Amino acid sequence: MNLELLESFGQNYPEQSDGTLDSGSMAVTCTFNRHGTLLAVGCTDGRIVVWDFLTRGIAKVYNAHAHPVCSLSWSRNGRQLLSAGTDNLVCIWDVLSGECLHTYRFSMPIMKVQYAPRSSTTALVCPLKPAPVLLRVGAEHLTLPTVDETDNNIVASFDRRGAHIYTGNSKGRIAVISTSTLKVVASFRVTTGTANVAIKQIEFARKGSCFLVNTADRIIRVYDGKEVVMCGKSGEPEPIQKLQDLVNRTPWKKCCFSGDGEFVCAGSAKQHQLYIWEKSVGNLVKILQGMRGEQLLDVVWHPIRPMLCSISSGVVSVWAQNQVENWSAFAPDFSELDENVEYEEHESEFDEEDEDKSESENETKQKEDDQIEVDILTIEPIRAFCSSDEEDQDHDCLEFLPISPEIDEPEENILLPPVDPTNQAPTPEPASKKQKVHNIKLDGPSGGEEHPLISGNKKSKRRNTGSRNKPAKSLKDGKSRTKVKQNNKIGDDVISMGTTIAGL
Repeated sequence: MNLELLESFGQNYPEQSDGTLDSGSMAVTCTFNRHGTLLAVGCTDGRIVVWDFLTRGIAKVYNAHAHPVCSLSWSRNGRQLLSAGTDNLVCIWDVLSGECLHTYRFSMPIMKVQYAPRSSTTALVCPLKPAPVLLRVGAEHLTLPTVDETDNNIVASFDRRGAHIYTGNSKGRIAVISTSTLKVVASFRVTTGTANVAIKQIEFARKGSCFLVNTADRIIRVYDGKEVVMCGKSGEPEPIQKLQDLVNRTPWKKCCFSGDGEFVCAGSAKQHQLYIWEKSVGNLVKILQGMRGEQLLDVVWHPIRPMLCSISSGVVSVWAQNQVENWSAFAPDFSELDENVEYEEHESEFDEEDEDKSESENETKQKEDDQIEVDILTIEPIRAFCSSDEEDQDHDCLEFLPISPEIDEPEENILLPPVDPTNQAPTPEPASKKQKVHNIKLDGPSGGEEHPLISGNKKSKRRNTGSRNKPAKSLKDGKSRTKVKQNNKIGDDVISMGTTIAGL
């Protein structure tokens, strides 16, 4: 794959819809691997569907959880997948074999899981109430320190290289914690006033040191990570950009950076709308409109290509650029003809040797041809797959999953005799291997807490059921009774449509 040909001179953001990915059940969350060749989708029935994003086909399906999958994260080499469900379980999966390597049961609902950017044995787990937990395979888990002990609603994220963990609480304070020492090295408030603004999400760019903060005041603030660390504790770093919808005052469900870190995408919490800003200038460049009435659940940007994937109504929508065939980009001297043109052939065009040229010109050309050496052994690393602090490409990275072809009607070999089932030895049943579950007790009261994904579904179902079972008023007139029946019927249709649109 020649990534240099994918460079578009101008905009590097999606413009239109490019199809959908239907996993067979309601999708909730999705995430790309490091190179963007595989897309993992978590569903409400507990399955994890891995898509081959180049062929748009399903490569692997895992029956991961008994309850909906709420968060997914790939390891750096793409060989392991971390998943969290609403059943308070966190599992580590082997992508190739589909085997569950480790299972951890928490006492509180899990909101987010994230692999460390440079380690496959360390992960960040964000529960609903207590402080985030640093999960280490084969070692004791560590609870991150908090700036304010009274506040338990904390979101967290690794920085680009995993050297620091950024945490944000409901009072608008962000703390920078060293991953090695677990000490707070810097902290600041996103607002200077006395009002407390809850922090909903912290997201880092794949390139550069910038990160964004999605807050409850409907403003997306972009900061420079180097400046934040230099300011130290109780610093006051200024945001690079403040992005918001000044007209509609839209709250944001999920935000992300583009692969090169030059654009910021935010998904609306009210409907299926994607806003794209240019980070350096701060101007809004595109609004992608999905189906009206649908609610957005998740949005991710492709690590390399200008493509987006968003989830609404249980289906993954793909957004891409409008591809226009331009042959002159591959061959500058190529010209497209509207009609046939008579071609004039030169006299010596197809001759092996040009008789009109002098002997000195032929000798110099022959010497130039002899001096050309083509290296066919050296494989140059693709710069798009290399990090800024790495010179070579990671050859252990899993980019694709092998798929065996499915034969609908295999042809039977007529020459071989039929197999006698009585002479066959019984195949021994494989011994069931039980996976050890590690119970992790968190600080604070356990039990009684419900995942917001489940509680949101129950509220919407209760609201729809209550409005549907509302008794109609008794009327004496027969005509008015028929009218009431018709109105109830129409109302039921509207309510059932609302139930379908609400989805989850």
